[in-house]
Amino acid sequence: MTDQLPNEPATQAPDQTAANRPGPDADAVARVPASARLRRWTRRTLLVLVTLWGLVTAASMIVVVTTSKRAAVPAGLSFVQAGDVRTRYREWGSGGSPVVLVHGAFESADAWTPTADVLGRTHHVYALDLTGYGYSEHKSPYNAAHMADQVNAFIAAMHLAKPVIVGHSSGAAVVAEAALRRPSAIGGLMLLDGDALLTGAGQKSPVSYLLIDPYRTAFLRVALRSDWLVRTAYARACGPRCPRLDKQGVDQWRRPFMVPGAEKAAWQMLRNGVVGIPTKRLEQVRTLPMPKSVVFGADDFVFSKSTPAETAARIGAPSPTLIPRAAHMTFISDPVPVATAISALASR
Repeated sequence: MTDQLPNEPATQAPDQTAANRPGPDADAVARVPASARLRRWTRRTLLVLVTLWGLVTAASMIVVVTTSKRAAVPAGLSFVQAGDVRTRYREWGSGGSPVVLVHGAFESADAWTPTADVLGRTHHVYALDLTGYGYSEHKSPYNAAHMADQVNAFIAAMHLAKPVIVGHSSGAAVVAEAALRRPSAIGGLMLLDGDALLTGAGQKSPVSYLLIDPYRTAFLRVALRSDWLVRTAYARACGPRCPRLDKQGVDQWRRPFMVPGAEKAAWQMLRNGVVGIPTKRLEQVRTLPMPKSVVFGADDFVFSKSTPAETAARIGAPSPTLIPRAAHMTFISDPVPVATAISALASR
């Protein structure tokens, strides 16, 4: 047996490994009260939110500054003073009875081109930009009464003899109100893809109150500069049978919202909601001694399937004309059936 050397230390039992020892961090966490952990989490969350707010604010201000230049109104447009609104209009044809075309929300006189090209072969056709839209003067209030007065003043300024007036979507409320205000000046009334009611295509929107500058201006300008977004919104409303927007088509739809005064008007109109008139007011159209017509796309997603018949009954029109497989913009997707329906109304 070998003796232990005098100076050799005695063998020690192996210590606990680090893996087996309780971690000080775990102990510390266990000793921290829940309220303290909540305060720490809240501080970190607030720090992240403040940082994000700062980044979004800075980015929005950069967008606003770098996009401050407004688009120019195209040259060569036609204007007439219609009441208190300097009104831009387009004209097709020169013979036959007059027809006045009134666009809906986020549209302009240019949107009527497919139908007006067909209708202009047999009628003298006009389309105007309602105030707040297109290139007409931006002048509030942006409601059915003011726009109806603009339409009637346009008819008077152009010396039109009892034209048929056609209103698309929210423009249906405008032409209905115009007919109620000056029935003796109107030769016929058509509601196209619109029920004319305040409760129809939309209500007052809170978005304009939730978005303040510089965020709302930045949001609008970024959205308008996105070709994809403009094309997507158009395709959604118009349906699969509408032609795809080319570069010129995209510019036609977005440029009116990029001219001076357009942004302010857009937010005011958004705050007011889609133009419409009360049900009892619309029902008074039934008493007007003029031909009336209701035309809808059979697949219009904006309204219920029962809306066309209800609208026709409400204004005292014959059974509605439904255009098969058409969505909300029949005047673009189906110009020939729409023009045919307008001609039939004008010949009554």
